[in-house]
Amino acid sequence: MMKKNRNGFAGKLLALISGLFVSASLSAQTETSGTYGAYSPYSIYGIGGIAREGTAHTQTMGGVGIASRNNRFINTTNPAAVTARDTLSFMCDIGMYENNVIYAQGSGMDARNTFNVNNIVFSFPIWRSSAFMVGLAPFSDVGYSFSRKETDEEIIAHTGNITYDSYGDGSLYQLYVGAGATFWKRLSIGAQFIYYFGNIDRMSNETFSNSSYRSINYGSRMNLSGFTGKFGIQYEQKIAPKTSMTLGATYRMGTGIRGYASHFAYASQSSVVDTLKSMTWTDTLSRVGTPRIADELGVGISFKGDDRWSVEFNYLRSDWRNSNFENCRGFAASSDGTIFTSSVSQSFRAGFEIIPGKNDIRYYFRRCTYRAGIYYDQDYMRMNGARIDSYGLTFGMTLPVFRWYNGITVGMDIGRRGNNKLVTAGEKSAGLTSETYFKICIGFNIHDIWFQKPRYN
Repeated sequence: MMKKNRNGFAGKLLALISGLFVSASLSAQTETSGTYGAYSPYSIYGIGGIAREGTAHTQTMGGVGIASRNNRFINTTNPAAVTARDTLSFMCDIGMYENNVIYAQGSGMDARNTFNVNNIVFSFPIWRSSAFMVGLAPFSDVGYSFSRKETDEEIIAHTGNITYDSYGDGSLYQLYVGAGATFWKRLSIGAQFIYYFGNIDRMSNETFSNSSYRSINYGSRMNLSGFTGKFGIQYEQKIAPKTSMTLGATYRMGTGIRGYASHFAYASQSSVVDTLKSMTWTDTLSRVGTPRIADELGVGISFKGDDRWSVEFNYLRSDWRNSNFENCRGFAASSDGTIFTSSVSQSFRAGFEIIPGKNDIRYYFRRCTYRAGIYYDQDYMRMNGARIDSYGLTFGMTLPVFRWYNGITVGMDIGRRGNNKLVTAGEKSAGLTSETYFKICIGFNIHDIWFQKPRYN
């Protein structure tokens, strides 16, 4: 008699979560009225805010992962880590998050809640010590909406009240395919092929209350894509009978962004568009100057003790000064680029995890994995020379489900980005916005043995 199929639970759970993922993605892309995958005033520039890479497993440890090797979870941060797995196992990880943010600028305050899918990735072995993975994740997000009014008393020409509106949304996603192999049981190398794709819309309006004047509407709709590669290496060394050390490094190559940007500008009066003043044109990005996604270098070190605990430190650096965002229409917030400029981004991250009793059969919470982390990020943009920093604390735990390494990871990220102050460069001044956020993430880790021959009694 054939042994009972073990794939039923994992297969049904995978189908259910994949359905939720697709539904959430379609909802985020089709609902454009006030619905954003992410929301930040700083996403008015460049390709928006860069998403922190990794699954819920690594994000609840402060975003580390360059030197992490764990056979219970998929690590997407370093392609070389895909080989840290059981030989016959199939693995899948699906993550989502909700971000709750309070914004402050001067004496004004606002709040937003956004929801988005964090990642979906599958991994399985190829041959002996080699493995393969394929996944989809956000790379950057744009979401903002501003409005301000000038009254007739403030305007010298007395043209009536003028309302200025700016809004934008969109995302760049990364679809990646990677593989890795381990040599001499210590050295692992891996590589990823990455395809970027997505759409970004940015629009502005100047509306006059006096119908004698034409209101102005202008903006850009961009369809973007690009290809690049990422390489990773890890070396694991025993330093004590039950303790090991892992050194890791990653390098993502920079690449130009290709695609089309449709720009429009028209004037309207008394709700009728003046076609004589209407303009629409399309640019091929390579013709008007190619914007670029910068390369990124990351290094990390971790220490692991007998599958019970681990601690890790990471550093990442990316130079965006040659991104050309300031000179490309649709990417710069101002025509001369003096408000926002590209800069060097850096990240410092640290985290740890502990499992009190992985094989404890009496107490469930001793089998849970507990994590915490801390990070400090310097953004790739500056505002009138002022650096945009973010820092925060992360916490999380993985709850074992059913058998094997199936689990549900829940976590939180508490932090702050930017600061509420006025910065000035030359004759231009701008108020910075502080973002105090509370992010909740959830990840579903699915593990099963799909590559073994049936056994008979």
